[in-house]
Amino acid sequence: MAKESEKADLKSNNSNTTLEDAWAIRPCHLYKDEYDDCTSFKARFHQYFIFGKDTDCSQWLTDYRNCERFQQSNGNDIAAGSAVVKSEEQRRLTRLRAHFANDTWQKRKVPPQDWAAPLPDWMEKRNENTYLEIKQKELSGQVPPQEEDRSLCTIM
Repeated sequence: MAKESEKADLKSNNSNTTLEDAWAIRPCHLYKDEYDDCTSFKARFHQYFIFGKDTDCSQWLTDYRNCERFQQSNGNDIAAGSAVVKSEEQRRLTRLRAHFANDTWQKRKVPPQDWAAPLPDWMEKRNENTYLEIKQKELSGQVPPQEEDRSLCTIM
């Protein structure tokens, strides 16, 4: 039991000097871009059309300011950095909420046994002489690279 409390103390001491999930912080200009986009006339019109009201964009501005504080302090303002990381985590959980709540499909733990099986004959025939097949053969070394002036583009 004493070892666990020592580990917790060490972890809390480390978290006071460095931010563990600093990789999750985006470049600061992206938070400003998201805020500007969220408050633009086009976005406000879209929000009103979809939700019937304006969306609260203040979190983007808060994240921008915290990111700037964190960057200007060279990573020493742990409170600002952790606020941005917490916001990013909340944003990710909100985005993935529907994925985790989806119980329609059974989630796989491993791929199907025949996931790398050859394609059916009808599909092989359909893909003959397509640009992707030619490039795949070139990359795998089955055929020498073609001249670049040859055009495979078809206008219908």
